[in-house]
Amino acid sequence: TPLFFLSFLRDSLASLYSLPNFSLSLSLHIIIFSLFLQIILQTENNTLLTAMNQSPSLIEQGISRQHLKKTVSCVNVLTLAYQSLGVIYGDLSTSPLYVYKTTFSGKLSLHEDDEEIFGVFSFIFWTFTLIALFKYVFIVLSADDNGEGGTFALYSLLCRYAKLRVLPNHQEMDEKLSTYATGSPGETRQSAAVKSFFEKHPKSQKGLLIFVLLGTCMAIGDSVLTPTISVLSAVSGVKLKIPQLHENYVVIISCIILVAIFSVQRFGTHRVAFIFAPISTAWLLSISSIGVYNTIKWNPHIVSALSPVYMYKFLRNTGVEGWVSLGGVVLSITGVETMFADLGHFSSLSIKVAFSFFVYPCLILAYMGEAAFLSKHHEDIQRSFYKAIPEPVFWPVFIIATFAAVIGSQAVISATFSIISQCCALDCFPRVKIIHTSSKIHGQIYIPEVNWMLMCLCLAVTVGLRDTNMIGHAYGLAVTSVMLVTTCLMSLVMAIVWKQKAITVLAFLLCFGSVELLYFSSCVYKIPEGGWIPILLSLTFMSVMYIWNYGTTKKHEFDVENKVSIDRIVALGPSIGMVRVPGIGLVYTNLVTGVPAVFGHFVTNLPAFHRVLVFVCVKSVQVPYVGEEERFVISRVGPKEYGMFRSVVRYGYRDVPRKMYDFESRLVSAIVKFVETEPGTEEGCDSLRMRKEETLEIMEAKEAGVAYILGQSYAKAKQSSSVLKKLAVDVVFAFMSTNCRGTDVVLNVPHTSLLEVGMVYYV
Repeated sequence: TPLFFLSFLRDSLASLYSLPNFSLSLSLHIIIFSLFLQIILQTENNTLLTAMNQSPSLIEQGISRQHLKKTVSCVNVLTLAYQSLGVIYGDLSTSPLYVYKTTFSGKLSLHEDDEEIFGVFSFIFWTFTLIALFKYVFIVLSADDNGEGGTFALYSLLCRYAKLRVLPNHQEMDEKLSTYATGSPGETRQSAAVKSFFEKHPKSQKGLLIFVLLGTCMAIGDSVLTPTISVLSAVSGVKLKIPQLHENYVVIISCIILVAIFSVQRFGTHRVAFIFAPISTAWLLSISSIGVYNTIKWNPHIVSALSPVYMYKFLRNTGVEGWVSLGGVVLSITGVETMFADLGHFSSLSIKVAFSFFVYPCLILAYMGEAAFLSKHHEDIQRSFYKAIPEPVFWPVFIIATFAAVIGSQAVISATFSIISQCCALDCFPRVKIIHTSSKIHGQIYIPEVNWMLMCLCLAVTVGLRDTNMIGHAYGLAVTSVMLVTTCLMSLVMAIVWKQKAITVLAFLLCFGSVELLYFSSCVYKIPEGGWIPILLSLTFMSVMYIWNYGTTKKHEFDVENKVSIDRIVALGPSIGMVRVPGIGLVYTNLVTGVPAVFGHFVTNLPAFHRVLVFVCVKSVQVPYVGEEERFVISRVGPKEYGMFRSVVRYGYRDVPRKMYDFESRLVSAIVKFVETEPGTEEGCDSLRMRKEETLEIMEAKEAGVAYILGQSYAKAKQSSSVLKKLAVDVVFAFMSTNCRGTDVVLNVPHTSLLEVGMVYYV
């Protein structure tokens, strides 16, 4: 196999070198090498895993099991690190397309001494090092929630450890989940003080929720701006070779690419993901090689700009204009939040390895080379990236840049789908249809409504602005806002979860928060020049999220206050002619205790229900995943002769709900298991016989058919409510409830077995 591979590689390279364009040959070499690297790593990984299963024979040959485990672990890390290049770093690696262009788009002018260019590169280097490397790679990536990352992962940790905001149907038994670990019971003075503050001030908990939603909405705003600026910046490079090409054609081409990107989302990223890593690898190797070339050719002294002294000189000489231009510098770290958000798809170690040993040096070399080129070509500042590319390799790099922009767009779109899915699970977003595009890779989902909404917003921004500088101003504000939210949440995690000393938490907050505030202030200054776009988007999304969360919480409170007694319903049976019919009836409710008012409304109007009745509560808990063995919690409702049960079905915010036919079988199996092992029953022949009879009755009821009873509730504000509450509940919440996906669609309920009961909730 190695000889065949080497001969095949030799023949391929020989044929490629016969091409007239050596630069195209070089680019194809990089892609082919990346593809072979992916195949080798995957093959080697599978081989070593097989070797682990056959380890006894290998041990006889002198190969220890411990050595095999270490080898498999290393190969796994390298494989994941390589694959992460095409999923996580697409956005981050395309930043060189527009960073210098946006930074020098204002009144900042260049002088002959080049201190402005040296200062900007110094800012890029130290921002990249402090924020991306030290903050995210060394610290934030360690704050995972059972392997999951992102804003909601940090918030989930805080909710569990400090009970800042417990979901309305929370139960104490949820805290016994294996993934609900809250660490050591010991408290430090600092963590106790923070918990006490939130307990004494309930409004602060709501304020924290709004703060988290703001960061989440800014992250969604990123998904609108990233495809726009990446694709538009990549396509605009063609104007260097075709100067007569009108700007309208560049916009049209960009719009076509954007429509294509969003149109293929329904097929899932797993169908084309195998080429993402090779393209990202080729892109990073290309721009880093060009960076080294430009540094050596144009200005090797640019290396001295790594000194932080140049940052001080830059601000001293440029003043306000230099401070305002920092909004363009911060674009160099766009995409660092994606590293944390996509932590669940890879391991923390693999992401750290990929960034520290490959992505970080490649991007630093790319920025250094472009700065060296600019120091000798001041007139090309608005076209610096493509102008810095040597003429023989322009078209290959242009093609790879376009593909890299597509990959960067794909990364943030997929991250947005995950964010919306988490928001839906935690009742912070209207119900949408979530399609799982891969049965093998967890977390790859597609949300049609969100996909087309993002496409329309991207097209509107592209056609409306047409200027990457204005889009960059908007992009910078969104990026800095998300980073500030992460820094604040991370400080709380360090105090409450990690139980760090106050001085450590304060040092983290001041060190990174001050840098991010500096960039945030410069971005705020550019609100009139495009910064208003992420503010408008985030306020719109945050209003939708908060009103939906408020409406669902009020409906749950109505259910709790209007619970009915099952004994009363059974007692009313003879007077209203109530009968029991064959089959199993599944009554869906948000309550974990008691009988919902909608069921009382149902039986008083239609006095008949099934022989076996199950009150099903499908709820989310503040953990990413719930094991199948912990999914169902079964209990009885009333005496045994009633034949009524309650099933609490628990899902994590990253769990994948199963199809309904599978759900039925697992639910019935869980009920039968509960009947057979029900606590509090005496052992004996009569008890065993009664259990078998009840089990047989349940199975016969299942054969007779399963019916689903869902409440179609409508919330209305009380007459005494304020005008603002009536507007939020009667207009906005009612509109979203009417137009979002129904509960039957979300729960995959078959329409042929569905019964809906309408009821008005006055909240």
